This record gives sequence, C-alpha cells and structure tokens, in this order.
Amino acid sequence: MSEQKELLSVPPPPSGTVYVNDHVCFRTEGTERVITVHGVVFAHYDIGDRAAETYTMVTLWESEYASQIEISRSFDYSARSLRRYQERLHAGGITALVRGPGRPSGGAKNAKERGRDQTILHLKTKGSSNRAIAGKLGLSEKAIRKRLRRLGWQSSAESAEPGLPFQEEMAGITFSERSERQVEVPRSEATVVRQHPLDRTDGPTEPPPGSWDVDPLDRSMDRLLAAMGLLEDAAPVFALTDSLPRAGVLLAIPSLVASGVLSIARKLYGTIGPAFYGLRTTLVSYILLALLRIPRPETLKEYAPGNLGRIVGLDRLPEVKTLRRKLARLASRKASQQFGRELARQRIAERGRLFGFLYIDGHVRTYHGKHTIAKGYDTRTRLAVPATTDYWINDQKGDPLFVVTADANAAMTRMLTPLLEEARRLLGPRRRATIVFDRGGWSPKLFQKLLALDFDILTYRKGRVRRVAEKRFILRKAKLDRRPVQYLLHDQPVRFLKGTLRLRQVTRLTENGHQTPVLTSRWDLRDIVIAYRMFERWRQENFFKYLRQEYLIDALIDYQVEPDDPQRSVPNPARKAVDTELRKARAHLNKMKETYGAAFLDYFEGRTPTQRAFTSAEKKIHLEIQDAADRIAGLVKNRSHFRHGFHWRKLGPVRIL
Repeated sequence: MSEQKELLSVPPPPSGTVYVNDHVCFRTEGTERVITVHGVVFAHYDIGDRAAETYTMVTLWESEYASQIEISRSFDYSARSLRRYQERLHAGGITALVRGPGRPSGGAKNAKERGRDQTILHLKTKGSSNRAIAGKLGLSEKAIRKRLRRLGWQSSAESAEPGLPFQEEMAGITFSERSERQVEVPRSEATVVRQHPLDRTDGPTEPPPGSWDVDPLDRSMDRLLAAMGLLEDAAPVFALTDSLPRAGVLLAIPSLVASGVLSIARKLYGTIGPAFYGLRTTLVSYILLALLRIPRPETLKEYAPGNLGRIVGLDRLPEVKTLRRKLARLASRKASQQFGRELARQRIAERGRLFGFLYIDGHVRTYHGKHTIAKGYDTRTRLAVPATTDYWINDQKGDPLFVVTADANAAMTRMLTPLLEEARRLLGPRRRATIVFDRGGWSPKLFQKLLALDFDILTYRKGRVRRVAEKRFILRKAKLDRRPVQYLLHDQPVRFLKGTLRLRQVTRLTENGHQTPVLTSRWDLRDIVIAYRMFERWRQENFFKYLRQEYLIDALIDYQVEPDDPQRSVPNPARKAVDTELRKARAHLNKMKETYGAAFLDYFEGRTPTQRAFTSAEKKIHLEIQDAADRIAGLVKNRSHFRHGFHWRKLGPVRIL
C-alpha cells in the first residue's frame, strides 16, 4: 500500500529560529530580529537597540506569553536584570531604558572590584585564610567568603569528590567480607574528616561505621545493609551544596553534644536494633525538628523529607510513621524517668550555683479525646476541663531541671513532697535549696514537712491578712542580676499552727496601694532579695508561655490512655458536694452576723421566745438563725458518712499518655 500523503504540509522552521516556548519564538538575520507570538509578528527591532529589546522582554513577560525564566534564558539575560528593567519601565517609561551618553558610572567601580577579586584569589592560592585576607583588604570575613563563593573558588578539600569514604581502603574487600566483619571496616582519612560531631561520646564507645554509598543523596547501600541487619545507624554524609534552607539549625549541634542527651541515651538505651535510622539519628531528628519549629511529627507532611535529610547528613529525613514507630520503641524500654534523672544530674554538676533557688509550678495540658479522665483547672480558659498536670522544677534563671506528671491532676500540696524528695536525691543530702512556689502550695502543715527535708520555702501568703500601715514601709534599692531594682517593703515575723511554726513575712506595697505578703523561712537574706526572688517567679511563667507558642508544650504525644492504679485515692464526689453546701451555709451565717451584729446574736443564743416578749421581727430573725445553725450541723453530720479518700471508679480510672 502506498503511504497516505499529508493533507496539510507544514514547512520546517527557517534556520536560526530560537523558540522561547511553544508560543513565542524569534529569528535574527544580520542585525535585525523579529519576534513572533502564535505565528504573528509581535516585535521587530535592531539588535543594537537595547531599549527596544528590554521593552520587548518586559512586554512578553507582563502579557504572560512567556515566563520570566524562559525569557531570561532565551535572550541571555539574568532574571534579576529582567526585574530591574521592569522597575525602570514602570518608574520612568521607555526613556528610562535608554542608556545615557558617556562612560557608565560603574566602570571604575567594576575595574576596582576586578582588581580586588584578583588580589583575593592570589592570596587564597598562597594559602592565606579568609580572616587574614579580610584584615589586609579592610573587609569582613563574611564578605571574603561570599566573594570567593561568587568567584567559584574551591579549596583542595572541597574540590575532592564527596561521598567516597572507602575508595582506597575498600578496593580489595568483597561484600561477603564486609558482611563477616560488619563494623570492623578500616576507616579512611576522608571518613575521619567527615565524622559527624554527634558521634562523640563521653565514654569509650565504638564509633559508627562509615558509609558504602558513593552519592550522599542516594543511600541505597546503607539501607540494604540495615535491612540485612548489618547496620545499626546510618553514618552522616554531607553533600556539597551552594544553599540549603534551614541549615542554620546545625549551629545548635555543639550545644546538643554538650547537653549530654546523646551520650546518656546511648548509655541507657544502647541501640534500637538494626536500622537505617538508629538511636542517634532519631534523637537528633526530633531535637532539630523542634528547633525548626516543627513541634509534632504530623507537621512533617508539609516539608520535603529530602531537604530536611540533607541537614542531618542523610538522603531523606524519617517520615511520620517512622518517627512514631521509633518513639514507641524507645518508650517501650520504660527508661524515660531514668533518662530525665541522668540529664538533671548532669545539669546540676555543670550549673550547680543556679540551683540555690528552685521554682516549682504546674502546667495544665488539656485533653480532647473520647475517654473520660479527671479534670483540671485551665487558667487560660478559666474552666475545669479534662486535662493532665505537669509539675516543672526550674532554676533561678527559668531553665528546666526536670518535670513530673501528676497522678489524676493532684494538687501542688500533694505533689510538693514527692517532687522535693526527687530533688533531694539529685542535689545530694547536704545541699540546702529554697523552693519558690505560688499560693497553690499553701499549707502550714506542709511547710513543716518541707523544712524537715532541709528545704527553705518562699511563697505568697494565702487568706486574709491584716494590712500594714503605709508609713511603715521602707524604700529598698539594690542591684540584683546586673540590673537595679527597688521595692517598698515591710519586714516582720509571723507564727502559725498555734505558734509552733515561725516564719518571716515580707510585704510589698505597690504604687496603686496593693499589698502583697510573702512568706519565707530564710532569715539570712535581705528583704529586697526575698521580694526579688519571689516576683522573679514569672521567669518560669515566661518559660511556659514561650514553649507553648514556639514548641507546643501543650501537645500530647497521642490520645491513648493506660490503666492507672485502681487503689489510688481520689476526692469523693459525694463529699465534695456536701463540702460545697456547707461552705455556702457558713457564708450565709457569717453574713447574718455582719447584718444583725454579733452582740445581738449573742443576746439570743440559748434563749427561747417564752423567756421574754419578742416582737414579730425578732422572732423571724431568731428562727432564721436557728435554721442556718441546724443546716450547718446537719451537713457536718452528713459529711462524716463519706470517706475523704474514696476510691472513685467512675473515671476508669485511666491516665493519658
């Protein structure tokens, strides 16, 4: 069969035609250039007319016939120049695109920059450092680094091909020998140079093995070794790059190493089994993600794992399911309490002088799951909501020492004793510290227990307090923590528990006349120091606020629950209802005493209406007093039937994770 002829023959494009995209092309003959859009002539100009050419490029871009990248690539301009021409056209019209007569104003400057660039390259080839070159030329070291990057300078170490750690040593080793020897692989000099600072540990542990992969962006061989059970953690291998978003987070690596998180985790957890993402990689990923303001694994769905992986020296960062699986495996070891205790011991050893004052406060994390759990009071919403309470202990600068989750949202009066017992184990038996807390821990009986544990207390006084005459306040001034402070203060001793507990009360008078009494057992400190340490408790509150906004401290790990101790005693709800009614009845009786006068009530106590002549109003008052007294007596008797530590099983009982 003969081939069918084309119905409409399309002639080939003439030679010299350049296609900007599928719609725009141009052809140059001699000094003339013609631009067509969809086969229709769009512009015609002489190639020496720079103003016409730049006007045509800007018009093509603004008419959306071609993109900025397509135009700049086809006409041999930079995208930055195209944007600059657009700004000139909008500011001054077509005349702004015409170059003025004479020599360009930047010619001498460009010649000076070329000479300076030659000097920089000449000094760099001789081995001079960036700091030395900057000192000779009167520039900053950052400017020298940027100029070398623009000039394309590469040192001998940078010009070597990356990702070849075992190119020489492993030439004669087969894969079967690698499987037998596993981690006993000779490390080349390039591997030592590339060793990640996170591989350093305090103890004599074995360094992680190197990588078999040639390309740092393709770790297929390491993943295969991990699948075969021959690799416990992938070694970090970094690829050369001009720009990497979020790479500044690596500045936190020295602080991470100094904190002891990795060395303590390796000592307690050892390893999490053969894996490409091992213990070190998992911990570093979680910490760096938090510093990058990615507070929970679900948020990783919004980021490219390849770009994040290059920050930690991997081809890609572990994704949501992988991170959750690693965290669940670490949680199954039940070593989190010991991990926090070891971190606290290291912080005390390094920053012991900051733990003379310890701030204690509770932070409520609300729960929105389907399970019925105990409620806690949320100060932000001013509501009692399902929640769990974490009690934090911070040093005098506001940095945390350790945190404990309360059982069933126990009040601070119940949590202070176990918290300080743990703090005593960390601080040692001979060290005395002052505990600073708010009115939630007010209890004179508890104060005696804390003093018996060799802890001093510093807190606000709760309840009604007799006002101090303003003329008795004295203006105190001092310079504390390198800043001047001043307060109007009054200092006096006070007694509680029938005189058995003697404390010191420092009262502060504000400008609006409000008086804030502060109680402490420290008699050796000046009154202004007592007030300053008490009111600096807001450092801990600022810590909570910052972590809530930046690091999502309120987030729960998940919405699962685990069984709690069934023998745990919680407040009896029936007794709680009776206490509420009793409190209202007593408040009503006190209001009657204020209304009718205590002397008038004493006159009628123990007397009946038959002993003297009563008016109708007096009889009504007498009956109202008797009803209030009888109601209070009945409530007290009813409350005695309920045990205070009733095992309330209506809530499960469960606790959230």
